[in-house]
Amino acid sequence: MSNKVNRSKHIKHLEQLQMEQYKNRYPSVPDHAIPRPKYQHTKSNGLTKAICDYIDLLGGWATRINTMGVYRDGRWTKSTTKLGTADIWAQYNNTGYAIEVKIGADKQSEEQKQVQREFTKAKSGGVYIIAKTFDQFYEDFNNSLKKVL
Repeated sequence: MSNKVNRSKHIKHLEQLQMEQYKNRYPSVPDHAIPRPKYQHTKSNGLTKAICDYIDLLGGWATRINTMGVYRDGRWTKSTTKLGTADIWAQYNNTGYAIEVKIGADKQSEEQKQVQREFTKAKSGGVYIIAKTFDQFYEDFNNSLKKVL
């Protein structure tokens, strides 16, 4: 099995946005000296990073939410984050986004389904996306923009 990751047009677009940001941030660095961004988006951490970077590069705001507890002094301290909270919280064009990352056969828990219902029902409005691949997220996110605008 090859380690080569399929670089779809959406991933290439993300990498292009990242490259443009590097060029703007470091204008005196010649193009050939700027490392080419590459997103490893086939695992949960890589997909989460790609999604957060994409929203940030568009001028929005996104952050990963860690709902795991912490091992401290020989015991686990539970997280105070609400059970079922989505992996990513984001803001773009005055709209809140909750994005749950699910790779492969991973499925939403009952708590996550409940948070999805509560989030989409809230008076402030919001978009909940279950992201299984970057391409699917990209399409869902950009389609949601058409509905919100």
